[in-house]
Amino acid sequence: MSLVDIALSWRNTEPARETRQRRVSPFDHPIVGMLFPVTLFAAWEILVRTGIVGGRLMPPPSKILFTVYTLAASGDLITHVGATLRRVAIGFTFGSLAGTALGALTGYSRLLARLLDPTLQALRAIPSIAWVPLFILWFGIFEASKVALIAVGVFFPVYLGVYGAVVGVDRRIVEVGRVFRLSGLELIRLILLPAVLPDFVLALRAGLGLGWMFVVAAEFMGASEGLGYLLVDGQQLGKPDQILAAILIFAIVGKATDSLLLIATSPFLRWRDSHRSGI
Repeated sequence: MSLVDIALSWRNTEPARETRQRRVSPFDHPIVGMLFPVTLFAAWEILVRTGIVGGRLMPPPSKILFTVYTLAASGDLITHVGATLRRVAIGFTFGSLAGTALGALTGYSRLLARLLDPTLQALRAIPSIAWVPLFILWFGIFEASKVALIAVGVFFPVYLGVYGAVVGVDRRIVEVGRVFRLSGLELIRLILLPAVLPDFVLALRAGLGLGWMFVVAAEFMGASEGLGYLLVDGQQLGKPDQILAAILIFAIVGKATDSLLLIATSPFLRWRDSHRSGI
């Protein structure tokens, strides 16, 4: 009998477990998440239009959206968003791969944890801006230094999340695998990997969020395109509408990438029977 058969038989013998039905609520619609920002923007517009808030340094949302439209119409928006997306994608890939590998190794091996984890935790405490002059010295001001800075930002939350997830696997689950005489690879594939997947996805989301934060610092390093460049250009030319437009685009694109990550990983987490699944 396989582990899957045992798990299914255990679930079937649970006393008087009722089948929970998904209750449909109007608050489940994705548009509900737009209510707060739309209300905030409407209040902001009214405050500026009525003169309660000055519009020179805090332009109304209508002016910010017009700036976004102007950037899109000229083709600059696609150029800047594409450059930033490319840097985040490459940095996220390298940072998450390194963080996953080292997090899994140090979490699985007590010896490696004692050797590597103290140093990695010390490096994690270094402010992101401290890496900038070193990366410029090593890689110059071109793409390599920007990608390296983003990868560093992604690495640490992914490493910490994977390490904590592996260390926190229930000992009794591992013992069940050993009772069935699973090999090391089988133990990882059938026991450890499913157990750490929810925390791993959360770590990837945290790493992606920090990747978007670090790309701003990266694009301050002599970039000629990208959303960070729009921020610097708006500050130097005294264009608060351009600065706020870049911040708005950061928020939209960042949320879109986070949603794509959730969609891509959701098929691997359908087995979970959490309290939210029946609500």
